[in-house]
Amino acid sequence: MAQEDKVLTLTLTPEDDFELIREACEGNAVDLVVIGPEAPLVAGLADHLRAVGIAVFGPSKAAAQLEGSKGFTKELCMRAGIPTAGYVRAESLKGAKEALKRFNPPFVLKADGLAAGKGVVIAPTVDEAHTALADMFGGQFGEAGAEVVIEEFLEGEEASFFALTDGTTILPFGTAQDHKRVGEGDTGPNTGGMGAYSPAPVLTPELEARVIEEIIQPTVDTMRAEGMPYSGVLYAGLMLTAEGPKLIEYNCRFGDPECQVLMTRLESDLAQVTLACAQGRLADVEARFSKETALTVVMAARGYPGAPEKGGAIALGEAEAGAAKVFHAGTALTDGALIANGGRVLNVTAKGANVTQAQKAAYEAVVAVDFPSGFYRRDIGWQEAAREAEGGG
Repeated sequence: MAQEDKVLTLTLTPEDDFELIREACEGNAVDLVVIGPEAPLVAGLADHLRAVGIAVFGPSKAAAQLEGSKGFTKELCMRAGIPTAGYVRAESLKGAKEALKRFNPPFVLKADGLAAGKGVVIAPTVDEAHTALADMFGGQFGEAGAEVVIEEFLEGEEASFFALTDGTTILPFGTAQDHKRVGEGDTGPNTGGMGAYSPAPVLTPELEARVIEEIIQPTVDTMRAEGMPYSGVLYAGLMLTAEGPKLIEYNCRFGDPECQVLMTRLESDLAQVTLACAQGRLADVEARFSKETALTVVMAARGYPGAPEKGGAIALGEAEAGAAKVFHAGTALTDGALIANGGRVLNVTAKGANVTQAQKAAYEAVVAVDFPSGFYRRDIGWQEAAREAEGGG
């Protein structure tokens, strides 16, 4: 980005006030809009801005169904021959209980719509599945649970693959592994993510090639052929099974905490890459990443992923005295004091030659943060760190 160019960050409420956003963009001569959250993408903000000639990095309302509806994505996988778990869509509690009979425990139950990363339940028994389904259809996840997708349980290790596409060209954009469960040892309920690292060595070059050929390319081709060309980032959540990589779900944005580790490693100009994508020129640019590992630890407010305790005092201390970077996810300033104002509050991020070194640097910064009403997992990166220890890395 040229020195005279400027980045304008807009935080507007309500988020579906598209006219307000359009007026702010036109009033500030905005050339490119990068839409971060999933909700405005699913609601169609990209379409609204493109209609008045503003370049947008992010998919249309139709294409954003890849994240907005798990059932939509599962059906696309069936049409395109994309490897994924077997599934049934259910529109009622009675139908969902009947569909359970087609699967063996543990049962994977997903609210169809947007649920802030919390709409997935792994139920070990039929009784627990019935309880979870009753909660979903009873409004636990609001409108997101009006329909439920029941899937077969996949065995393997999870990983994330990122690609940019302008609807035709596909540009690989890194790999990561995150930690969804709230508790150490991957225990407790799912969250939006308690930490992540990038790259994910478990996604070997051979597996990455298969992901592009078997999952990403058919998705882009099918969406374009069906009149819903996809433009933006495709974040593929994968299960690496004995049969090969299978798609768990898509996100239509970089994700949190994966975004922090990807951007920490990115050496290319993000503005130039996203603008090229928005203008259909993705073939003209490249994405260069540091060979170092980046690892981030989420510091969350007590009570998360349920009702988080807001208002807790935070002092960053010497957390950024070294090479670590503290990203603010759910904070606010009150009378000049930093406080918690959300569930996932801080992302403490550091780099190293491998996961073990990045992990050490990140946790050294974490312990420098004074956040009495917060908590964090102490084992982010544990699987890869164990493999490095075994291999002498």
